[in-house]
Amino acid sequence: MSADIRPIAESELPDWIQALNTGFLQAARVSESDLAMRSKFWDLARTQGAFDPVTGRCVATFRSFPQQLSVPGGASVPSSAVTNVSVTSTHRRQGLLTRMMTAELTAAKERGDVVSTLIAAEYPIYGRYGFGPATTTAEWEIDVARCGLDPRLSGPGDGGRIDLVDAAEARETGPGLHERLRPAVAGAVNRDDRWWNIACGVEQTRARPYKERFFALYRDAAGEPAGLAAYVVDDHWTEEKRPLNTLQVKDLIAVTPEAERALWRFLCSMDWVLKVRTGYRAPDDIVPLLLPDPRAARLVTSADFVWLRLLDVERALSARTYAVPGVLVLDVADAAGLADGRYRLDAAAGTCTRTGEPADLRLDVSALGSLYLGDESAVRLAALGRLTQEREGAAALADAVFRTARRPWCPDVF
Repeated sequence: MSADIRPIAESELPDWIQALNTGFLQAARVSESDLAMRSKFWDLARTQGAFDPVTGRCVATFRSFPQQLSVPGGASVPSSAVTNVSVTSTHRRQGLLTRMMTAELTAAKERGDVVSTLIAAEYPIYGRYGFGPATTTAEWEIDVARCGLDPRLSGPGDGGRIDLVDAAEARETGPGLHERLRPAVAGAVNRDDRWWNIACGVEQTRARPYKERFFALYRDAAGEPAGLAAYVVDDHWTEEKRPLNTLQVKDLIAVTPEAERALWRFLCSMDWVLKVRTGYRAPDDIVPLLLPDPRAARLVTSADFVWLRLLDVERALSARTYAVPGVLVLDVADAAGLADGRYRLDAAAGTCTRTGEPADLRLDVSALGSLYLGDESAVRLAALGRLTQEREGAAALADAVFRTARRPWCPDVF
């Protein structure tokens, strides 16, 4: 007998959370506070569970929530963000994820979502559902003693200033800064009030225990906030009373280059701090080259991050802008039948429509997901056999059309 898959009832939430914790190899006990938090903020109509027909226990979990995804040019498209996906080890290879994902993508298309997004815990899973890796992330560890910055010159030299502020001021200032930044960063997603409450310690969660943070606010020469960094510092000393402290950046928003440079210089010029961990940043972040000795920044993480699945090709490709003019006819294959078809993209006009014209490129919807935000190369996908060029030069034109000056990046885990 196959498992029963359905949106869960509130009474089933404790069993669902226990299955999720078990799937992620965490403690299975469900606390009352955890239960109350999740029932308050989750849409149970978008929370699926698979229930064993013999025991009645939840053995697979799946959840989605609405999200706004920034695309090149500054617009946003509605996305169905997928998270909390797990299958208990006793019930793997029974098609449970396929059934839950099919139900979700079908519902997302009916809701009018343009794309679906997720962050993959494992690489091989989601390509078969039409997702392609669309952004990557990077983290550096900076050896402060080697980086070459003069700690005596840690303040901004542009007329601005940096002040340490409390969590309440960070909570008040941060959302506006993030909304100013988001249109400029393809791949960024919206942050709701709850995100900021958790980041500033107003709300506590079991999944992300809060450690009190420092907040550094950059104001420009006119006194306007233009950047905010949140960080924590550990407390490690040698027996000889020498500091071995590491500063961990939790978040850094900068809406001007001056704010970005000033905040990084401040963070790398702090007494008692020997290492700075940057947190997840864009793969082409300025921070290594900002240092007089870029070799002091050791790359510790470089990996795929947001995976993207197109649901409405016409709306998705019409929403973003393109660096150069050009016309491409894309023949998109989609085994699920949600986005397949032939589409004419006019980059100069910023339009995408269905067409019967001969194809320039043939590709799977997962490959188009990788191209969409501008991080992947059509020429490279052709070399990998993931894209077929029907017209000479079409892949090179696609690179010129889709690629962006700065690489897409998502600052948030979801």
